[in-house]
Amino acid sequence: MTQSPRKTSARKSLSASFVARVGLMAALALIFSYVEAIIPYNPGVPGIKLGIANVVTVVALYKFGARDAAAVSIIRVVLAGLLFNGLFGMLYALAGAVVSLAGMILLNKTGLFSVTGVSMAAGVLHNLGQLLVAAALIEDLRIFFYFPVLMFSGIAAGILVGIASALVLRVLR
Repeated sequence: MTQSPRKTSARKSLSASFVARVGLMAALALIFSYVEAIIPYNPGVPGIKLGIANVVTVVALYKFGARDAAAVSIIRVVLAGLLFNGLFGMLYALAGAVVSLAGMILLNKTGLFSVTGVSMAAGVLHNLGQLLVAAALIEDLRIFFYFPVLMFSGIAAGILVGIASALVLRVLR
């Protein structure tokens, strides 16, 4: 069964639109990752970052949906890993991104949480995902003693990212 030219054209148009939108957002998120990498920010605790590139992922989730947010996040993490963090940095970031994305998508679907609340949970889940990979790599569960420190930093960074995301979304509406 062949498809009509109109349906095929509409799919290509949608696909081209998706690729262009995700490409632009991933590029913006990568720029934010680079800016964060060159900012001399050292809180004195390893593994703590602001995560300003996550503003783009949160905006993508609320403005365009889960598919766009997942594509933007994964593309950004892989490219930033290759450019700035190395293989192990990329592995940790991918684990954090996947766990936090799943949490953001689920919490957003409930409609019970604000943008800031979803972002805050994502910050904590991101750190949890990274600790899960670290525990598997070093084969020692004592790494989870570090979770309270990362939890508070994830909450703080998530709130900042959430507020910034809410402001961007307000402007885009």
